[in-house]
Amino acid sequence: MDLLNTLVDKGLRRELPTREEALAVLATSDDELLDVVAAAGKVRRKWFGRRVKLNYLVNLKSGLCPEDCSYCSQRLGSKAEILKYTWLKPEDASKAAAAGVAGGAKRVCLVASGRGPTDRDVDRVSKTIEAIKEQNEGVEVCACLGLLSDGQAERLREAGADAYNHNLNTSEATYGAITTTHTYADRVETVRQAHAAGMSACSGLIAGMGESDADLVDVVFSLRELDPDSVPVNFLIPFEGTPLAKEWHLTPQRCLRILAMTRFVCPDVEVRLAGGREVHLRTMQPLALEIANSIFLGDYLTSEGQEGKADLAMIADAGFEVEGADTSTLPAHRADVAAAASAVSAGGCGGHSGGGCGPCGDGGHGAEAEVPASGGCGSASVCGTAEAPAAAVAADTASVPAGAAGQAAPGEVRPDLVAVRRRGAGTDLPPNA
Repeated sequence: MDLLNTLVDKGLRRELPTREEALAVLATSDDELLDVVAAAGKVRRKWFGRRVKLNYLVNLKSGLCPEDCSYCSQRLGSKAEILKYTWLKPEDASKAAAAGVAGGAKRVCLVASGRGPTDRDVDRVSKTIEAIKEQNEGVEVCACLGLLSDGQAERLREAGADAYNHNLNTSEATYGAITTTHTYADRVETVRQAHAAGMSACSGLIAGMGESDADLVDVVFSLRELDPDSVPVNFLIPFEGTPLAKEWHLTPQRCLRILAMTRFVCPDVEVRLAGGREVHLRTMQPLALEIANSIFLGDYLTSEGQEGKADLAMIADAGFEVEGADTSTLPAHRADVAAAASAVSAGGCGGHSGGGCGPCGDGGHGAEAEVPASGGCGSASVCGTAEAPAAAVAADTASVPAGAAGQAAPGEVRPDLVAVRRRGAGTDLPPNA
C-alpha cells in the first residue's frame, strides 16, 4: 500500500504523518491488518530493535477516590468490588517493587488514587522512592499521583523520581463526557510540570470508551505535541459497577490498528502496551509486540493481568528480548535531550520543549482513609460522569457478536472477562511478577 510505504518512510525520518494518514490506518480492513502491523514494526525496530521494556505497577493507595472518572473502578460512587486500602508503608511498597524488579522489570510505577497529592503525601512517596532506589540499584521509578501543585514535581525529582505519569486519556472534545471534576487543560499542565522539573514525562490514552476515530487521532496528535518519552496505550477494562461497564467495542484487530497509528505518529517514543491487553488482544498479544516496545509485567492497579512467567515466555517465543537495566530505552537523540533537561532542572529551572494509568493522591482533604463526599479528580487515567460518552464508535467494531472468541458485545456486562486483583500490594498474598 502506498499509505504504509509513506508512513514507514516518515516514521524512519521522525516526520509527523497527516491527520488523514492517521485516520486511514484506523480505517484499514482486516485483510490489510498484517501489512499494517509489519509497517509499524519496521518503525519500531528502527528505534527500539527487538527489545521489550518491562514496567511494574505498585498501587500505593487503592480506591477512596473523590473523582468521577467514568472508566475507573476507584472512582467516587464505584460499586466495583476492588481492594480498598490507604497508603502502603515505604517498606511494604519497596517489598512489592522488589518482586517486580526480580521478575525483570526495569521501571517501577508508583500509583495512588485521588485528585492529587498533599505535601505530606509527597513526603511519604519521596521516602518510598528512596527506599526502592536504595534496595534496587539502577531501577527507574515513575510516580503517578494525579494533579500536581506548585513545587511538587521538583520535590519528587529531588527524591529520585525519574519519570511522572499523567495520561490525557481521550481527546479534548470528548473529555467532558468522561470526567467532570477536572479539565483536559489540568492534565496537560501536569505533564508540562513534570517536563519542567526534569522528569521524563509519561502520558497516554485509553481506547474503547465510545470515542470516534477522530478522537483517537486527536489525542495521539496532542501527545505528540506534548512530547512525552513514553506513551501508554490502555484499552478500557469495563468493570462491573462503573458507568462504562457495558462499553465492549474493541476487537483484537481494532487494538492493533490503534497501536499502529500511535507508533506512526510517535515513532521514536516508548509505546507501552498497557492495561486491558489481556482482555481485548487476548491470543494476539504477541503480535502487538511488533508495534509496542514496552509492557506492564503482571497485575494492574485493581485488575489481574497475565501471569508474569507467561509475559516472559510470550516475549521470548515472539523473538524479542527483555531490555536490560544497562540499556537506554530511548534512542540516542531523545536520551540526550532528556539528560540535558534533567541537568538543567537540577540547576533550578527548565526542561525540554513541549509537555497511564491510574488514579493518585488523597484529594488534598481530610484524613487518609476518609472517602470525600464530593469530588473533583486527578487520576492518571480517564475519569467521568455517570453517563457513557455519546461519541460514535468506529464502524469496524460495531458488529462484534456476543461471546465470539471471548468477546463481549456492546451493551453487555461481562464480569467474567475482568478479574479483580486480590493479591500483591495491600494483601497478604504474593504479587504476580
